[in-house]
Amino acid sequence: METCNEGGDRTPSVTTNTRKTWSELRTFVSDLRRKLSGASDGSVPGSITFRSLPDGRTRIYFLSSPSNGWETTLMYVDIPDSDYANGYRLYWQPVIEENFQTVSSTKRLSKEEQLLWERKRLATWGITSYEIHPDSGKLVFPAASSLYQCIDRGVTAGPLFPSEIRVSTSGAKLCPQICPWNNALIAHTCSGDLYLSHSITGSSIRLTHARKGGKNLTDDPLTAGTPSYVMQEEFTRYIGYWWQPKSNDGVYRIVYEEVDESDVKIFCFPSTSNTGEIDEFRFPRAGTSNAKSNLKMVQFRLAKTLHIVDILILELQYPLHIMFPWMEYMVRVGWTPDAQYVWVQLLDRKQQRLELVLLSIDNFCEPPPNVYNSENHFTPSSASVQVIYSEQSSIWIIVNDLLYFLPSDDPTQVKFIWGSEESNFRHLYLITTSIAGISSENGKLDGTLQPRVISKLALTQGDWEVLGKKLWVDETNSIVYFCGLREGPLEQHVYAVSLHRPLEIRLLTRPGYSYNSIYFNKECTMLVAVYSSIKTLPTCQVFKISRTDWTVESIYLIPVGYLLEPSSPETEIFAPEIYTHKISSGDTIYSMIFKPHNFQPGVKYPTILNVYGGPEVQLVSNTFKGMRHLRMHMLAAQGYCVVLIDSRGSHHRGLIFESHLKHRMGTVELNDQVEVLKWLAETTGFIDLSRVALHGWSYGGYLSLMGLIQYPEVFKLAIAGAPVTYWKYYDTGYTERYMDLPQNNPQGYMTGSILTYVNKFPDEENRLLIIHGLIDENVHFFHTSQLINALVKCGKPYQLQVYPTERHSLRSLNASKHYETTLLSFLQNHL
Repeated sequence: METCNEGGDRTPSVTTNTRKTWSELRTFVSDLRRKLSGASDGSVPGSITFRSLPDGRTRIYFLSSPSNGWETTLMYVDIPDSDYANGYRLYWQPVIEENFQTVSSTKRLSKEEQLLWERKRLATWGITSYEIHPDSGKLVFPAASSLYQCIDRGVTAGPLFPSEIRVSTSGAKLCPQICPWNNALIAHTCSGDLYLSHSITGSSIRLTHARKGGKNLTDDPLTAGTPSYVMQEEFTRYIGYWWQPKSNDGVYRIVYEEVDESDVKIFCFPSTSNTGEIDEFRFPRAGTSNAKSNLKMVQFRLAKTLHIVDILILELQYPLHIMFPWMEYMVRVGWTPDAQYVWVQLLDRKQQRLELVLLSIDNFCEPPPNVYNSENHFTPSSASVQVIYSEQSSIWIIVNDLLYFLPSDDPTQVKFIWGSEESNFRHLYLITTSIAGISSENGKLDGTLQPRVISKLALTQGDWEVLGKKLWVDETNSIVYFCGLREGPLEQHVYAVSLHRPLEIRLLTRPGYSYNSIYFNKECTMLVAVYSSIKTLPTCQVFKISRTDWTVESIYLIPVGYLLEPSSPETEIFAPEIYTHKISSGDTIYSMIFKPHNFQPGVKYPTILNVYGGPEVQLVSNTFKGMRHLRMHMLAAQGYCVVLIDSRGSHHRGLIFESHLKHRMGTVELNDQVEVLKWLAETTGFIDLSRVALHGWSYGGYLSLMGLIQYPEVFKLAIAGAPVTYWKYYDTGYTERYMDLPQNNPQGYMTGSILTYVNKFPDEENRLLIIHGLIDENVHFFHTSQLINALVKCGKPYQLQVYPTERHSLRSLNASKHYETTLLSFLQNHL
């Protein structure tokens, strides 16, 4: 069919002559899901760890789905002590008996597991994490609310049969950690407290008593060893306790976080049990009180009978909020390698001040007299508390995991590698700080414990980003390995830099691919890399690291074999194309187009702009995203053109680029999106600008609503999934980082609220579809209910699809298929 477009353009534009029934669309969704399942991320090895065996082999453990199954389980391969392995493909072996997963998966996930999976964005089923004690081969993993253990003795005589760790308490056993220097001791969390099991005696004991165990959440605000919702969701810290790495006095020590949520408001959601009951959930909305965190320590001994004795709870002489009154978040914690100090990173509420603090063990003592009021002054003793680094930003500080303590020959100094965005782009710095004594004035700590930096050396620099998740250090040769974007923001690569030759950076991986998952062994002699491109499926390759001297020029990656061989997608899966455009502001913007599978030159196609638009996310990269692009392929297979655009404010482009959104979320993002969309339409010639739909989830759902408000002439319809509608209803950690507190930025909150513009929604029917899970504990359904109330009051038409037992992510297969069918049906009927 030919349509007449504006400006007299008579380019043919396709329409769907034969509309599919609901049943036909549902069948199509199921068929395409099956076709793409082979390209899913579940079969790609992940959570990789290394272990050196006595005979010289290196055993590589990883999680993946076996070829005949869909649940993830624990696998391994052995790498011989030679330059090359035998064969092109490294054959996987199961660590665990085949029928174990069938048994464990019959149990329903507990509420605690569901929430942890939501926070970690886990999309797989089965074993999702494991702990290994490399020296002994002890393996521990959680599954179906229980903990299981087995010992791999390094032989290859068939799979192991895990045994359940018996714990004398109900509730989900989560986050197990093996004691680094005694593999018989396994700590874990359960129902808000820390527990300890001894695998030889079979005994277990409760270490902390933060929770009272009552059903009333109001009267039970304390937890031990489990971070708050905001810490998990917005700062990606899921662990709340840390074993001392070694001990010289026979005392076992675990430092842990005690969280007090007394002042955090409780919200109610329908229960997942389908009993008509409600679940209570603490959630700090922007501008309201956060959870309070403090560090404590539990220590104990083992008697000759191996029983756990002399359990003692120690507290800081002065709580962190007394020593650091400006502190709001305890974002990272750990031990120094010598096990003498606990280090902690503290962040203020506006997330513009970050300090790295050392706490010596002697700073923890038996509960002191009442010093918990701000009237008391803190007078530090000797070297009990040390601020060893501090940084501030006028924009915001994004917390990272780039901290590595190096050996120091001088006991009065501490040397460490640190990642910082102080130059606009995140880079690595080698810092040496004095820790000899402390100076203070008037007994007050705040502002007086300034770090005494002896030297600070930039290891990397430039208008590109070092990725913030991990770095690896070959201490013997003084080489630092890291991941970064020096070759451009679309591809992640592995680099090396020498501590002796800063700024001389060596690229170790091949351009043309993006290396999105990287694993080094402890000695930095072996590397496993997962890489792909938009045209090639993920490949997982094992390399040995060759080095002839201490310079980075001598480093080479020697291929050993493949855990997952390279392959190309089936011809039915069409690769997208990436476009680059300099917008009117002078900034370069990247976009991606999935062409319709029935594409014909000279024809214009109805188009879906798949939008996110918020911070911390990058949609466009040279990466094969498998099932994460399922819906893009689904739409393209139905004859739609699908466009993705990373506008200003998106991830991996530096702090200035991302801060385009500062204090004004919702008001500027779509300007870039529309400018690039129009450029793409003019450049490609196949986008029908008279038929563009806007679709996104979460922040993308929020912008989908804004698109229909701000650009009703550009977007014919909007499908908004789990949308934020008013930032005052969202959490503190995320919202206040970008928008400040509501009382400090009332205008920004008002102009960024969907509820401010409800009267601007179109009066035509079938232009707005809202989709939301009823028990979404991230973007609460309250966002949507408030919008609906306002739409009704203004007499505006809308359609609503609710999923009563789904959270922020649609996890059940039935709900996902129903949503996809609903999406295709709405587009088919109204675009």
